Amino acid sequence: MDLAQFRALLPRGDLWVFGYASLMWAPAFGHREHSPAFLYGYHRSLCIYSHRHRGTPEKPGLVMGLCRGGSCWGMAFRVEAPEAPRVLRTLWQREMRNIVYQPRLVRLRVRRGRVVRALSFVADPGHGQFAGDLDVEHTARLVAQGRGGRGHNVEYLRRTLAHMHDIGVRDAHLDRVLERAQVLRLRRRRS
Repeated sequence: MDLAQFRALLPRGDLWVFGYASLMWAPAFGHREHSPAFLYGYHRSLCIYSHRHRGTPEKPGLVMGLCRGGSCWGMAFRVEAPEAPRVLRTLWQREMRNIVYQPRLVRLRVRRGRVVRALSFVADPGHGQFAGDLDVEHTARLVAQGRGGRGHNVEYLRRTLAHMHDIGVRDAHLDRVLERAQVLRLRRRRS
């Protein structure tokens, strides 16, 4: 699906965007309102090999994607209608470059139980960069080695978890991955 096709599916008015990883802490677009948001039916996972932003083809890192099943807390951003086309183009360039994500309109619960439809980017399990669910050790090794155009993969995971913690969300699996990746990275520095 290209941008024009997706734009035709959007409701008129303001655009809501759901951030569940770096979009939580680095949205890179202006917004009128933001709120912690709950998504049912998808979970956050370090499931996409990163060959550019957080790794290289030779030493890939991992970035987050939404995968079917479970639920996920993140941040919802409301972009006013006049700014929505520009923000949508910016997000498309950022998230759809390798077409490893599928754009979706998802139902979120935001402040005071209000439900909104929001743009989110869901992992495409058929894409070559889809890693799927990996065990803690394998995930931590990839995170520890990953470094790309936007920095080290450990920092990406650390910042994502910090913002999750800020809104009261814990993920024991991701906490273990970060802890193990930091140990592995420290060992590499010493050797």
